[in-house]
Amino acid sequence: MKKFSLAILGILIMVLVFVLTLPAAMASEKTGFVDIREVMLNSDAGKKAAEDFKKLYEKNKNLIQERETELKKLKDEVEKQSSILTETARKEKETAYQKKFRDYQLMVKDVNEDLQAKDRELANKMVPEIIKLLATIGEKEKYTLILDIGTVQVPYFAKENDMTKQVIEEFNKTSKPQK
Repeated sequence: MKKFSLAILGILIMVLVFVLTLPAAMASEKTGFVDIREVMLNSDAGKKAAEDFKKLYEKNKNLIQERETELKKLKDEVEKQSSILTETARKEKETAYQKKFRDYQLMVKDVNEDLQAKDRELANKMVPEIIKLLATIGEKEKYTLILDIGTVQVPYFAKENDMTKQVIEEFNKTSKPQK
């Protein structure tokens, strides 16, 4: 019984030491918060990439609108002529319209896939650079942990620990926008 009491007393002392030293250990912890998405959008490289992406989007949007106009004109033509065309001619026109419509749908799908691929390509290029920069800042400034508030739900953090602006400034210095 005496050995059992000594064991419990030993465990209680270890727990007490742990609880008393925990606040001191936590005080030396330094946690930073960054929004990588915001860095990507507001850095010089990110703004240049967004500008290039917008140009590509507008070019594709105009191409899609031209095809839509062409399809609408063809559909109106088929509807207007349907009463005067023979059954065979009307079916041929409708078949031609359906083929153009399928081609249009495939083109829209391809354009969307291209835009998504370009977006992923830009993110895949920038994110590793940003993470490397965060690791450098973390080591230099003795951070224990840096969280991306854009991907991790953080209900509260002290705004003075938000490193996003600092990271944007450093990223602008180290990263050159694509030409």
